[in-house]
Amino acid sequence: MSELETVLAEAVTAASGWDRAGLPRTAALGLARATVLGSDRAEQYGGRGSDAHELGLVASELGAVCTSLRSLFTVQGMVAATVDRWGTAAQRSTWLPAFTSGELIAGLAATEAAAGSDLSGIEARFTGSTELALSGRKLWITFGAMADVLLVAGRSADGPVAALVPTDQPGVVVEPVVDQLGMRGTRLAHVTFDRARVPAENVLARPGFGVSHVLGTALDHGRYTIAWGCVGMARACLTDAAAHARDRVQGGAALGEHQAVRAMLGRSWVEVESARALCVRAAGQRVARDPAALLGTIAAKYAAAAAAGAVSERAVQILGAAGCAPDSRAGRFFRDAKIMQIIEGAREVAEQDIGEFVLRTAGAGR
Repeated sequence: MSELETVLAEAVTAASGWDRAGLPRTAALGLARATVLGSDRAEQYGGRGSDAHELGLVASELGAVCTSLRSLFTVQGMVAATVDRWGTAAQRSTWLPAFTSGELIAGLAATEAAAGSDLSGIEARFTGSTELALSGRKLWITFGAMADVLLVAGRSADGPVAALVPTDQPGVVVEPVVDQLGMRGTRLAHVTFDRARVPAENVLARPGFGVSHVLGTALDHGRYTIAWGCVGMARACLTDAAAHARDRVQGGAALGEHQAVRAMLGRSWVEVESARALCVRAAGQRVARDPAALLGTIAAKYAAAAAAGAVSERAVQILGAAGCAPDSRAGRFFRDAKIMQIIEGAREVAEQDIGEFVLRTAGAGR
């Protein structure tokens, strides 16, 4: 059994408990031992140079078992990808090995009360020059309750800034969030900064790149792995629903003998396969460095999140009381799937982006 198979097998048993108590820090070390934590980073930084196809398949496998575990894989990868793309050689050498080894847990602090999918309303502020001071409040930070460092987006006198901010210091107050609808194992937190210290060497790129470029890299990476994770979620729910429909006998007939149930399974299969096809397409675009990859990733995440929502809902319906049980995978994914339609770009924002593309390219294929 490979290290990844071991991690997945352990997660199958532990996922329900993680959903109640939160993902333990040791989960990051397990992913690191399986060489999948930051696997798309170069070998010199502890990665294995995985391409987009390999990265997507890992996200799908993790997503089929535990959304919170896949989220750790996603967020750690988002911050690592951003440092890799926009960091200096010294920053890459300092931070990337710590991220891929699980030595440091990273989080992305972008959302604020007035800044969600549209980050233009960010109000957190960096002041100073030789050493910066950060003040502001960030909301809904995935793994914010256990992150060692946060990639924070804020404003400065010179324009938007993105910087790596250590959390173990005065001026950083972490407020864990519990009992949210979904992603309950992801150790969510709100974080308030009150003149928290930020060394100048922790700033990524030059001021002005903080939102449009630096965070753009993080969000694009996040959407991509979320898309594949949602395919895994939807596939797992379809598997559970189909097995129950085949084996559950009521009134002398298997549940799957009912036309309505077969139709639900059929719709679900089409949605899973369609979402997966868009993910494979996005992977190919990313490998080819196709400029259309950005839109392709948005479309894949939109379709996969929708599939996860629809298929998990049908799975709970088919499973009945079993789908509502505390340890039901389908029930857990039903809650998680709604969150997937909101984070890293709400579905309504994705529809606008895709619609703009359609208008811009109308008639191009004639």
